[in-house]
Amino acid sequence: MNKIAVVGSGYVGLVAAACFAELGYSVTCVDNDLAKLECLRRGEIPIHEKFLPELVARHSGTRLQFSDSLAEAVRSSTVIFIAVGTPSKDNGEADLSYVESVAREIARSINGYKVIIEKSTVPVYTSEWIRRVMLLTTRTECEFDVVSNPEFLREGTAVTDFLYPDRIVVGVNSERAAAVLRDIYSPLTTGAYYMSAQRVPEPDRATIPPQLILTSAKSAELIKHASNAFLAMKISFINAVASICEEVGADIEQVARGIGSDSRIGPQFLRAGIGYGGSCFPKDVSAFRAVSRQCGYDFKLLEDVMQINEEQRRRFLQKIRTALWTLKGKKIGVLGLAFKGGTDDIRESPAIALVQGLVSEGVQITAYDPAAMKRARELFNGSIHFAENAYAVAAGADALLILTDWDEFASLDLKHLHELLEYPIILDGRNLYTPEEMERHGFMYISIGRKVLPLKQLADVPAQ
Repeated sequence: MNKIAVVGSGYVGLVAAACFAELGYSVTCVDNDLAKLECLRRGEIPIHEKFLPELVARHSGTRLQFSDSLAEAVRSSTVIFIAVGTPSKDNGEADLSYVESVAREIARSINGYKVIIEKSTVPVYTSEWIRRVMLLTTRTECEFDVVSNPEFLREGTAVTDFLYPDRIVVGVNSERAAAVLRDIYSPLTTGAYYMSAQRVPEPDRATIPPQLILTSAKSAELIKHASNAFLAMKISFINAVASICEEVGADIEQVARGIGSDSRIGPQFLRAGIGYGGSCFPKDVSAFRAVSRQCGYDFKLLEDVMQINEEQRRRFLQKIRTALWTLKGKKIGVLGLAFKGGTDDIRESPAIALVQGLVSEGVQITAYDPAAMKRARELFNGSIHFAENAYAVAAGADALLILTDWDEFASLDLKHLHELLEYPIILDGRNLYTPEEMERHGFMYISIGRKVLPLKQLADVPAQ
């Protein structure tokens, strides 16, 4: 059976390593952060990801090993996945220096045929550059293939996305490498894993078994960036439509339901809100735009996607100003700091951007997030306060903001919230409630793409 090395223990690398171990492989997860490796060996998981702690605990020390020696991992493995970071440069291009560094070290340690697999999100031509760098580094004949195998993992559901994927895309330029990847993913494509009594529970509407799509390496690299750009476009599109709904008095939830019922479109990613964020969409849209420019194509649509996303945050900030008149000295409660529910990731989070904007205008913020407060404390460094739950956030606040779509924020005791708030004002950036529900409880309620329930209506609301 093929032994696997996974280079990088971030969101993609750690999930991939744990899931390959779950599929029965001997896996070495490599990282140069010694403190992080010690935490992982103790079973301390640095990211909030459902099922990941259980998989690491189940396989650590047996099928799953953690190491700081890339050379040793390369020599003992046939398949090496590169899952290191590819952050954005100032010009929007992906910084591939970490990928290049890993490729050079792999080349120095080759001791037989290896399959080197891009798992990081990288622009087209990266597989060719990895091959070129490795050949220049070894300066000798060596047997290896470079494969593109993009990940399509959503933070918060990454484990089930890996084990129950919609599709597995493999970009190969040789039949030898294709055979290796078919074998690696055979527990999924044959359905064998799904017969296991200890398997991770399947999500709703899982595709079993998933299809394996074989393409060229360049096509696979483009599939990843194009997929994320398209999903970001759907989010920006529905947010743009929400702005029109606000002007004409339509309801974006009704409009989105009508659009999403079309089988050619589908309902996914048609949720109006305060915009997309996270480690993927902003970076990948920007990188795809940079790639298109390098190829001589002006992909203006991507510019519009990014502009609408930024504008959505500015529009919500203006909603807050309109609701409260002046901001300086106001006390505002914030529910949610992660870029979406189910994760502790605050990278490019629209919630974080909004809180930073409010702090800069002299607002006193008290915030709560079920998973992201540790990261947020490090970021804000004492400039905002944190509470232990949603109700503590609301106590004495001039308004309450809902900025992340955690399930628990959609089922709050509204009567209790009304009693706790200094003024009964809620601005819902995720449309977790309906205007009718908020009207029954006596709130001034402002959401995205729907009617505003103003304070002037509250006098006629019966006491709860």
